[in-house]
Amino acid sequence: MIIRKLFKFENAHIVRGCSTIKCRSSIHGHSYKVELLFESNFLDNGQMVYDFGLMKQNMKDLIESFDHAITLWNKDDAEYLRDMKKHSARWVQLPVSPSAEQFCRVIFVMIDKLLHLTSVVNGEKEVRLNSVIVHETASGYAQCFKADAYNENMGLIDLQDIIFSQEVLKTFHDSELFEKIKEEEYFVNPRNI
Repeated sequence: MIIRKLFKFENAHIVRGCSTIKCRSSIHGHSYKVELLFESNFLDNGQMVYDFGLMKQNMKDLIESFDHAITLWNKDDAEYLRDMKKHSARWVQLPVSPSAEQFCRVIFVMIDKLLHLTSVVNGEKEVRLNSVIVHETASGYAQCFKADAYNENMGLIDLQDIIFSQEVLKTFHDSELFEKIKEEEYFVNPRNI
């Protein structure tokens, strides 16, 4: 069985190297919709694959880290990166260009890692992240599966290379959330939310 949880965020970026001149040369924004699809052959004690309420915690924080932020590619022009960080309190720096395809991959890697580090307490079994869909516009989206997320041909995504501004980190319910994920600390789902 597959379940889906939808999240939304507003974000600005430049996608260098693309064919569209406006897209590669001007900061612009999108109203993103992100779908997380989970699968399992089992249901938990509440007859669910994974309680949607549990997703409103750490998973939501990771996705909302991009909300009202500018997303930067660490290989972009150094002066541009400095200026954007200087004039925007909320920014995220990625090791890949912030296209819809790469947003999918980044979000997949972050959520997949979090899911693997999370101990469940309500009978959930073999819950896997099936895919991530990132809608950049009303008519265009990218979908990423595990094989895509960890595909070296598309650029490696190392969580150590993802940097959130201090302003973004402050909005996490646990300001150390991303550091804990990078350090592979374990999380335990709450019994009640």
